[in-house]
Amino acid sequence: MAQNATSKPTACLALADGTIFYGTGFGATGQTVAELCFNTAMTGYQEIMTDPSYAGQIVTFTFPHIGNVGVTPEDDETADPVAAGMVVKWDPTQPSNWRATEELKGWLAKRGRIAIGGIDTRRLTRAIRQQGAPHVALAHDPEGNFDIGALVAAARAWPGLEGMDLAKDVTCAQSYRWDEMRWAWPQGYTRQETPKHKVVALDFGAKRNILRCLASTGCDVTVLPATATAAEVLAHAPDGVFLSNGPGDPAATGTYAVPMIREILDTTDLPVFGICLGHQMLALALGGRTVKMNHGHHGANHPVKDLETGKVEITSMNHGFAVDAQTLPKGVVETHRSLFDGSNCGIRMTDRPVFSVQYHPEASPGPQDSFYLFERFSEAMDTRKATV
Repeated sequence: MAQNATSKPTACLALADGTIFYGTGFGATGQTVAELCFNTAMTGYQEIMTDPSYAGQIVTFTFPHIGNVGVTPEDDETADPVAAGMVVKWDPTQPSNWRATEELKGWLAKRGRIAIGGIDTRRLTRAIRQQGAPHVALAHDPEGNFDIGALVAAARAWPGLEGMDLAKDVTCAQSYRWDEMRWAWPQGYTRQETPKHKVVALDFGAKRNILRCLASTGCDVTVLPATATAAEVLAHAPDGVFLSNGPGDPAATGTYAVPMIREILDTTDLPVFGICLGHQMLALALGGRTVKMNHGHHGANHPVKDLETGKVEITSMNHGFAVDAQTLPKGVVETHRSLFDGSNCGIRMTDRPVFSVQYHPEASPGPQDSFYLFERFSEAMDTRKATV
């Protein structure tokens, strides 16, 4: 339920422009500062909160029923929540789902994530769309004591995502193997026992379900840290290279990732597949540029047109930067485009099996229209093996 009008607020959201929202706090207590975005997905709040691409962001959920199915370890996209905080319309209710092992409130509290309920999320979403993603300070104090001036000052002092390399904060500390496949009834998660391809996945903030999709299409996956060199990648003798999703400014991460990708492209004919930040890294390596978006794309209902087939896919997205299609060099073509705002959503090289998309074909959460991209990557590795 929303905060009772006569009770004292226990949480406060302060925008850098001085706008203040009061509500009911839950989860951890304390204060956090980040960029505020909104997500329009109707399912998957746990996957969203644990998606490493949300590092440095507080998520406003436009769907009001957040917390209604509880949480389960099976749905974590990484070990702990990565999003800095949560903003919701209603205070979460008791969970009602057979898979739930814990309530959302307790899960957030144990993992140090602050949340606020009782907020007019429609008003907040309109403000984000009109003014751009604001810098905010979110505070939760059960006693309701807030220093508003200090919160606004903290929001104004936060440097923002532009120029910020967050991939180093969320990447793995060391390499590891992955063979778990997608969840299926009634077995749940099973293991890939007969892989066809060796794939090296660069972890800029990889979601577990992306790795599961790779395993489900016949890949034996070795995950390397974001800072891995081309020599370290090629030492595994891969059949293909995957560039994962992740947070922050692609130009900042590109200072070390782009030289690695360029060397792989210059010295091998390996298939390369990128998603989200990996898409942006590939575009930079090929000579394109990226730009900060007004409020980004965050949701599971984004229509994207395949410019080569004319088909429209409903996709899951989470990004605040985009590739500028006008900067793509000769030999690189735009393959997908957002039907919301015309921004770039996919590229490929014209003479090699090197391609990427801005959206999330693993769809966790979201529709599964785009799973074929993992199969396309697998087929590209099949073709290369048949010709070498």
